[in-house]
Amino acid sequence: MTAVAETLPRWDMTVVYPGLDSPEFAAGFAAMADRVAGLTTLFDRHGVEDRPPAALDDATVAAFDEVVARYNAVLEEMETLRFYVASFVETDSRDATAQARLSELRLTELALDKLGIRFTAWIGSLDVDALVERSGLAAAHAFPLRQEKIAAGHLMTPAEEALAAELNLTGGVGWAQLHADLTSQILVRLAPDGGGDERDLPISEVRNLAHHPDRAVRRRAYGAELAAWRGAALPLAAAMNGIKGQAATLATRRGWSDPLDAALFANRIDRETLEAMLGAAEEAFPDFRRYWRVKARALGVPTLAWYDLFAPVRPAGAEPGRVWSFAEAERFVVDRFGVYSDRLSGFAARAFRERWIDAEPRPGKGDGAFCAHLRGGESRILANYAPSYGGVSTLAHELGHAYHNLNEAELTPLQRQTPMTLAETASIFCETIVRHAALAESGPADQVEILDGALQDASQVVVDISSRFRFESAVFAQRRTRALSVDELNALMTDAQRATYGDALDPEALHPFMWAVKPHYYSGASFYNFPYLFGLLFGLGLYAQYGADPAGFHAGYDDLLASTGRADAATLAARFGIDLRRPEFWRASLAVVRADIARFEGLLAPAPDETATAAD
Repeated sequence: MTAVAETLPRWDMTVVYPGLDSPEFAAGFAAMADRVAGLTTLFDRHGVEDRPPAALDDATVAAFDEVVARYNAVLEEMETLRFYVASFVETDSRDATAQARLSELRLTELALDKLGIRFTAWIGSLDVDALVERSGLAAAHAFPLRQEKIAAGHLMTPAEEALAAELNLTGGVGWAQLHADLTSQILVRLAPDGGGDERDLPISEVRNLAHHPDRAVRRRAYGAELAAWRGAALPLAAAMNGIKGQAATLATRRGWSDPLDAALFANRIDRETLEAMLGAAEEAFPDFRRYWRVKARALGVPTLAWYDLFAPVRPAGAEPGRVWSFAEAERFVVDRFGVYSDRLSGFAARAFRERWIDAEPRPGKGDGAFCAHLRGGESRILANYAPSYGGVSTLAHELGHAYHNLNEAELTPLQRQTPMTLAETASIFCETIVRHAALAESGPADQVEILDGALQDASQVVVDISSRFRFESAVFAQRRTRALSVDELNALMTDAQRATYGDALDPEALHPFMWAVKPHYYSGASFYNFPYLFGLLFGLGLYAQYGADPAGFHAGYDDLLASTGRADAATLAARFGIDLRRPEFWRASLAVVRADIARFEGLLAPAPDETATAAD
């Protein structure tokens, strides 16, 4: 596959402020601190804090309406300002000015976080059901208020919560920033295509060589990558220990049985749902192992190594795969979204036209891809575009997130607090729309490439996410007594990989430093893994509902997306007749992936002694 030479877009942030050095930004930055200070005065005046329960009177209802209206407005402004500043750091972590402004803004965020703790405690002292009956604003916020009421029961004392918030800046937030800055600036000495002169490459570019068609190039990149992570492992292990130690301590002090219970509450599912989902995923491990064995045979190797997982596969004698320029990807996504609805297609066209997407890989820019809400119906998408179908799929996925944000645009920040479990709903749906269209319009060789890309993604979410869940569970279990060394973290990681990938991968060529690679372990959320599995399978289940009843699905889908911050997952799923606590739903979603595995196997002409029902 020959790379396409084209200028990839960078996102336009001038619609918010002309630049970080502009007087408009300086004024907006200062105004944010003033607004938080004004909100603090309002909270003080109305006694918004932990206090003994009291009868609900007219004055309290009026105070609630004023407080919530102002609180939502400040949260909205902070979200826009914070991402505006963070957008410069995300695309160039070496930008000293942006790093300084982000650090300064965190002090204002800290003040707002403390107000959030006071707000939660205050709601805990109120009769929420009575409040919902007497206030239209409370009725519109009924679900988030009831969530706040439960959360209030898990607060420490006000002084302890205030101290925890302050220490978090130099604790969890500081460790997370260390991971982001350090990993985005790692350079690896390597010849990009296995030949020519060696040069310093960003770690993200080295990791992208896992997609290279030459196995020797992939192997060298894998070795160089592991060496780079080994060189950075000591501070990253300190960050891991610091973050997980802090999370475990706070979960205990807040009355959670363990950090997982806190994560389940935040993600609005229960253990019964989690166990049903994880159990169905484990049942599917043999199917993924069969996929990897088929891929190994297609690559001409006895067993896949870690560096073969993302290797491109083509049928014997087939021409090189299609090269997708960014312009072609744009046209394809916009057009195929139109098969679902004009609204979705028009929205995607707007995102490309108004430069919401930063697609160019470059030094200092974070790896991977994400979508962030900016303001109103606007989002911004970070990608590291590669001219392959995988790049197209990533764009469709992230535009799905943006479409989800669009459907929540008329809601307040308190109403649109979507949990991670539901945040993948639209992205998986949009990704599936594009994949089915690409498969329908491609010949057998390109179908192999598209299916392989889809199965790579599915295996990462079902199998690798399962390994990450097991790893994080083991880290929390051991972190209760002491900090873990680099070697111990490596051992826990490879143990989790062996338990999930099984014998389909070379046990001597795993990735012991995956704990250092993934930023999810270093975020403010514990168990930032199983929600992705939920999102994939829930999204696939919804797509099946769409296929069975397009008209009925259209009638409720956008409203579902607009409701993800206003109901728990089980309630929303029930709208489409789905029971999340029964393994049958999860098995049905995984059957979609099994069908793709069988189709992939058939296109690559499996060996006579290997059938589509083979299992480990």
